[in-house]
Amino acid sequence: MPAFTSLHARSRHALLAATAAALVGHGAAAQAQEAPANLGGATVTATSIDDKEAQTSYKVSRSTSATRTDTPLIDVPQTVNVVSVKQIEDQASNSIGDAIRYVPGIFSAQGEGNRETLVIRGNSTTGDFFVDGVRDDVQTYRDLYNIERLEVFKGSNAMIFGRGGVGGVINRVTKVANGDLIRSFRVEGGSFNHVRGQFDLGTPLGEVVSVRMTGVYQNSESYRDGVDYNRWGFNPTATFKLGADTTVTLGYEHFKDERVADRGVSTYLGKPLHTPRGQFFGDPDQSPTWTDTDAATLFVEHKFSDTVSIRNRTRYADYDKFYQNVFPTTVNTAPMTNPAGLPAGTYAAGTIVGIQGYNNFTNRKNFINQTDLNAQFATGAIEHTLLVGAEYGHQKTENLRQEAFFPTASNASGVTTIYATLLDPTISRPDIRWAQSASSPQNRGTAEVVAGYVQDQIALSPMFDVVVGVRYEHFTTKVTNLRNNQDFKVTDDLWSPRAGLIFKPVENASIYASYSRTYLPRGGDQLTGLSPTNQNLAPEKYQNYELGAKWDILPTFNVSAAVFQLDRTNVLADVDGDGIQEPVGRQRTKGVELAVAGSITKQVSMVGAYTYSDGTFLDDVSGTVKAGNILPNMPKHSASLWTRFDPIEQLGAAVGVIYQGKRYASTDNLVSMPGYTRVDAALYYNLSETVSAQLNVENVFNKRYFIYAHSNTNVTPGSPTAFKVGLNARF
Repeated sequence: MPAFTSLHARSRHALLAATAAALVGHGAAAQAQEAPANLGGATVTATSIDDKEAQTSYKVSRSTSATRTDTPLIDVPQTVNVVSVKQIEDQASNSIGDAIRYVPGIFSAQGEGNRETLVIRGNSTTGDFFVDGVRDDVQTYRDLYNIERLEVFKGSNAMIFGRGGVGGVINRVTKVANGDLIRSFRVEGGSFNHVRGQFDLGTPLGEVVSVRMTGVYQNSESYRDGVDYNRWGFNPTATFKLGADTTVTLGYEHFKDERVADRGVSTYLGKPLHTPRGQFFGDPDQSPTWTDTDAATLFVEHKFSDTVSIRNRTRYADYDKFYQNVFPTTVNTAPMTNPAGLPAGTYAAGTIVGIQGYNNFTNRKNFINQTDLNAQFATGAIEHTLLVGAEYGHQKTENLRQEAFFPTASNASGVTTIYATLLDPTISRPDIRWAQSASSPQNRGTAEVVAGYVQDQIALSPMFDVVVGVRYEHFTTKVTNLRNNQDFKVTDDLWSPRAGLIFKPVENASIYASYSRTYLPRGGDQLTGLSPTNQNLAPEKYQNYELGAKWDILPTFNVSAAVFQLDRTNVLADVDGDGIQEPVGRQRTKGVELAVAGSITKQVSMVGAYTYSDGTFLDDVSGTVKAGNILPNMPKHSASLWTRFDPIEQLGAAVGVIYQGKRYASTDNLVSMPGYTRVDAALYYNLSETVSAQLNVENVFNKRYFIYAHSNTNVTPGSPTAFKVGLNARF
């Protein structure tokens, strides 16, 4: 790790110095806000999105990310849900997990308490995260301080975003300098010593140059004993305009997240333990996790004419990630005599829990460059919006894992499992010895992608549109096992199509049918899953079939519905029970997603979701994962509704209701979390034209529930009633 750290420090300092010099020496120009040409419902420029809509409404009407052209969402043959910055602020959401609670078809998993893990249409992911359309896939927690909106794209998304994106992807659209004068501040305080502040400052520096800086600081404790969170970051951008047709944007972000990795409570006889909600299982003092992120971006756009433009986006990101956890395993189901870590004696079944630990250090460096050429033209009466693009990506990852060895009276070197009583499961073991076992990985890997893609949005008539596209990726993964110098190399040539037909009976409504396909190479979404046993196996394949409808009932209010089937094939399965896995397993998720977002009147705004999910394995995958088993962390029925009412301009109130049905903790379906209904609320008061206050209450009725799981032995209790008080100022 010292070599990793010193190398990282040098590269981080160089990156910071280079970016600062570029910002001071050159500035950068705002992305142009000129009215774009419109042809067949799409526009070529990437910069005509109205960010003010996201700042003032729960409804967002357009996106450049879904098709890489500025297209109304009603003309996109895919389920796209957008969480606006207005909704984020009203709900006092500070993380992606908070923000997606009112989005259909997407749920959170525990992620071992050190990373965001989302379950999208039944498929768990830690790597399908993007920022401004560029891959941002290290395992960590992300903040929302610097975004305009959070976009959720459902189904297989490889044609636009590349390999992976199996159930969907998450894209953060960031705030950039845009020529506006911005003075925005927010401070929060609340339960469990929650303290947070963030700011957004921007100004033009004449007609050509504008700059913007966003920042955040948070220091909070938790309802979980011994758990705390500390994070801070800043994101300057500078933009400049080189003539009437060329725009350049430079940006840099530093973000650090530190916390205690909390893996919740264990289970017994198929149910999570009913313990005090704050009871920590394991050793919180030996469970730190942190991530350092430094990222520099360059965006260039040039308009050749009103119908032809080119844009290029480059992002270099350097991530350091460390996590260490001392966590619970299984509860004893039979009496145990003289278990390690406890006084001698016999302990009855259901009275003690195993404790284990490990740590992992990862350094990842991503370089990704994307180029999009957009052109609009007509062939007779048929109008086209053509996208031709290319992407190059190079990702280098190093990782090292060590196991926890607990010294005992009879074994000074330590054992890998000790026990604690359920009455006192919080331990303190500063004497833990951290070392590699025979199977602990230490790898160096690179992933390189060269991709090209083409898409045509075809307006056949005022009532019918077609979207067709395909991406080709030449994806090479190389992994070196640093413990024995064994090398693995796999090259995948991936063809990922999409096709959609849109019928618009009226201008403000659409009905669509679509198909898309993506692949997940054997390295997995974190590029570390390659091994001698799977390196020659075909990648997993995902195919999404979808029928949907979208309707802007009002210019400010949208409803949408989708019926989908997502098929996963080439799942590794032990067919003959001989321990040899073959890519023959299948998994299927079928479902219905309903969503509403926007303002019904000037006084009433709402966002809501309903999801019916039926996700199962179609084949036996192992001795415990059988055909018919239900996918974990995915309720069959879920619903949420947030409604804000402003009776007068000065005063507002909101109520949120979240329901999730029973969920399984793992693929073997041996442990289930009961369903729950939680009620949240908020009050808003405008102290003046520029200053407002708000109160957010989570879990108003103090409901006991379990929010998510990582496995059968790691289940997280939900928070008791908690308060946040916020003060907002905009000048």
